[in-house]
Amino acid sequence: MKNNSSDLTEGPLLKNIILYSIPIILTGILQLLFNAADLVVVGRYCGSISVGAVGSTGAVINLLVNLFIGLSVGAGVTVAHGIGSGRSDDVHKTVHTAIPTAVAGGAILMVIGLLFSHSILALMKTPDNVIDLATVYMRIYFCGMIQSTVYNFGAAILRAAGDTKSPLFFLTAAGVINIILNLIFVICLNMDVAGVALATSISQTVSAVLVVRELMKRTDNCKLELKKMKIYKRQLLRIIQIGIPAGIQGALFSISNVIIQSSVNSFGSVAISGNAAAQNIEGFVYISMNSISQTALNFAGQNHGARNFDRIRKIMKICISLVFCTGLVLGVTAYIFGRPLLGIYITDSDEAIKIGLVRMAYICIPYFLCGLMDVATGLLRGIGYSVMPMIITVAGVVGIRITWIYTVFRMEAYHSLKSLYLSYTISWSITFLIEIVTFIILLKKMSNSDKNTVST
Repeated sequence: MKNNSSDLTEGPLLKNIILYSIPIILTGILQLLFNAADLVVVGRYCGSISVGAVGSTGAVINLLVNLFIGLSVGAGVTVAHGIGSGRSDDVHKTVHTAIPTAVAGGAILMVIGLLFSHSILALMKTPDNVIDLATVYMRIYFCGMIQSTVYNFGAAILRAAGDTKSPLFFLTAAGVINIILNLIFVICLNMDVAGVALATSISQTVSAVLVVRELMKRTDNCKLELKKMKIYKRQLLRIIQIGIPAGIQGALFSISNVIIQSSVNSFGSVAISGNAAAQNIEGFVYISMNSISQTALNFAGQNHGARNFDRIRKIMKICISLVFCTGLVLGVTAYIFGRPLLGIYITDSDEAIKIGLVRMAYICIPYFLCGLMDVATGLLRGIGYSVMPMIITVAGVVGIRITWIYTVFRMEAYHSLKSLYLSYTISWSITFLIEIVTFIILLKKMSNSDKNTVST
């Protein structure tokens, strides 16, 4: 059988980066479309309160799952390094360590979500008319956590091997099922937010089964054999070494978003609805940029394994240029068509639409800065550094946003949603500059060290 793999250490870079990125972008867009279907269905058939209930859980869900998503990044980078350096046994053991790790992580998340959803939402000052629906949504959503983590780990392995098409096909199949079930559960069975959460959990099961099946069908070192699954200590430690800092970075990043969501919640349910709808639209811009970040990570990862440092420099330049153009064009376009786009989600509150437009003005237009930051993070992880971007991001994003909220935002003159959203742009800019300078310095150091080793 022919695998949908590619060697990222050879060939024309610009062409290969674009071809590699497109399936990831399409995968992300499809995922967002299917997630958007949740909001659209509840918005049209259940009202803006239900939209707010679903939207208010996003920051909390991301906070809880990011640690294990970080571990999937660690698995992907470890596989990419193994492929690039030709260590076939290392790749084999990483694959068979990653899947049981995903199952264990998903189980932990499921228990946390079932037990603590209401308490966490209450700490976030979720309004009384939203919190019960939001709790129902979260608890059912977390019932699909094992499936979700298995899919994310499996997809990371496939992408590290150069296969970005299979995750796209799997997500398409799962997403179609999600939409069909949304319509059945919400419209026919009147299940409200419980219906969209249940549809999501079922569709996650489909995607997990498909990604495991694909890994089992492979004929290379990424082939998964269920009877050989076990935790290999060295591979687990490597996954943890790269993945835990990435996960902590994502979790701490989400903490700042949770605090921001709590601040949005203080403006009432209408603000929550407008903010949630705008966030969903922004997601299409973000996922397109983040796909380029994933591309940078895996290209840098394989070329780091092959010690192709000059090629990594070219990868940096191409990915930065691509993410800048992508973010600027999509961000401005989203804002220009903001009102009709928000109208898809919100049909019963013009005030919520106006609030959504405020968020889009302050976040969508300069969103390319976030893309630049993510590419720099991906490059650092790709060359084996995970603690460094974690420290920079925590200080540059989490630190700045939390400081802003508890200082500037608390001033009466600046206590507004506009002021709140401005913290995003400032944190993106500072963090990107620090990360890209750090990457250039570290890559130069690695390149010089490699030359000295060869010469001796």
